[in-house]
Amino acid sequence: MMVAEDPNALSNSDELDVTLELEELAIDFITQLCRSTNTSKNVVDATSSESEGSSSNKPSIRLEMADRTKTSPVTGSYGSRFITFPKRSSTASVKLAQLFKVVDSMHEAVIERVPVTKRDIYYRDVPLFKDQRIVDTIVDDVAASLKLERSDLNVRATSKGIFCGSTLSIYLSSGEIVCGSDSEASLIPVGEEVNTFNVDEDLAWILIVEKDAVFQTLRHLNASNHPLLPGRGLLITGKGYPDMATRHLVKSLSDSLPETIPIMALVDGDPYGLDILSVYKYGSSRLRHENKKLAARRVEWMGLLSSELAGFGIDKDALIPISQHDEKKALSMIQRSQDVMPAKWRKELVHMLHTRRKAEIEILSSPVSSTPVSSRGCALLPSSVAEDDTFRRAPLLKYLHIKVTQFVNSARKHS
Repeated sequence: MMVAEDPNALSNSDELDVTLELEELAIDFITQLCRSTNTSKNVVDATSSESEGSSSNKPSIRLEMADRTKTSPVTGSYGSRFITFPKRSSTASVKLAQLFKVVDSMHEAVIERVPVTKRDIYYRDVPLFKDQRIVDTIVDDVAASLKLERSDLNVRATSKGIFCGSTLSIYLSSGEIVCGSDSEASLIPVGEEVNTFNVDEDLAWILIVEKDAVFQTLRHLNASNHPLLPGRGLLITGKGYPDMATRHLVKSLSDSLPETIPIMALVDGDPYGLDILSVYKYGSSRLRHENKKLAARRVEWMGLLSSELAGFGIDKDALIPISQHDEKKALSMIQRSQDVMPAKWRKELVHMLHTRRKAEIEILSSPVSSTPVSSRGCALLPSSVAEDDTFRRAPLLKYLHIKVTQFVNSARKHS
């Protein structure tokens, strides 16, 4: 199944619009700076009789930016914040310098049609930025302020996500082909580099895994082509909170593949695991302006549910106590709108707060009872399978056998 990606290259008119947006931001700053310089003498004269600490009449520069921490409940748009200068803080001039260093890199990338990564921008002036996260924040703030996507500014995030499975081949605009393997992981290319991708007709399921360590365990088990799992599969991980390239791949697969192929997510049974799942399915609240192209609504929560583990022979005492951070995160997530917080998720968070326990995926890495397994919606395994030596040595594989089979059968039944 060959699927073409939407073209990411900007047209000449789009480039001109983006260039003008960036230049207008710079012109706004320069205009305010010139106005302040021209009036500074009069301001000094007018305030000479005032106390030395007064700054109410001093000229200032105010640049309006999107506040991605605040969202209007009515329009869904971001709030506003202002970068002002001068300020009593000695970092005010540094923040302006950092902002326009990033804007200059964006302007150059659009004009020259040469993509730049956040990492590239950071290394252009390490002493100025001091931390990669400062560049990451400024890039997303500028994009949100201009109501553009990061790709419109020709800025890319460095890829960290990987996939495993011979059912997927990704064709790049450079002519290269990234061929998936059942035994080796492949780096997920950034969306702007992808021309088309090909998915084999016998792909039966896709599993997104939160953690790289769990992904590597499944890779070593040859899970994407294991005889005890229902058909050939594709494993994907963003190694925690996913990068843009990983989310873009999941979104592309979600939009292109038939409903008979379930897209599942295996995350820790704690608030942060659910939050990572939410980023894949509903998008990031901090990148709301890009969610339309990145949110994959088809993603389904496979597990790990702490409420189901008793049915897999795992005692509650084996679970980890929740921390204050877990509790705060859970309480915050429960308050989210039902549009992005399904009842099942809310119920699991409430169960977690009630039991004061959470479940990490690694709990399935240690041997458990080999007695027949039951859980909601899953039939008991035949004893010949439940007691199979492979499942005794790899309880995580046993868990996947039950859950993936359930999701595959359900997808085929309802399609």
